[in-house]
Amino acid sequence: MPQTRTPSEQTRNLLAALLLQRAHWLHGYDLSDQTGLPSGTLYPILMRLSDRGLLESKWEPSPHQGRPPRRLYRLTANGVAYAKEHSRPGQAKWQPLSPSKA
Repeated sequence: MPQTRTPSEQTRNLLAALLLQRAHWLHGYDLSDQTGLPSGTLYPILMRLSDRGLLESKWEPSPHQGRPPRRLYRLTANGVAYAKEHSRPGQAKWQPLSPSKA
């Protein structure tokens, strides 16, 4: 029988941020800014959630010539259910994206 792990505090905070903005595609930078997670913690969590089918992602071309494309993330339907069960809603701070970040 497979063991189920309890999500880490960092994962719970990330799930809360994603859940609060589940209708929007979010950049990793914005998620890092909202959760306070450094990139070395954030991106491995995003990859694990994606591998488990809880997150979907897509590439967005950069509006600036010569800059690499950026990856966007949002919860899947299964991810929303998982986030509702495991997130820490009081920890996430929703901040509307400024026009320069949108």
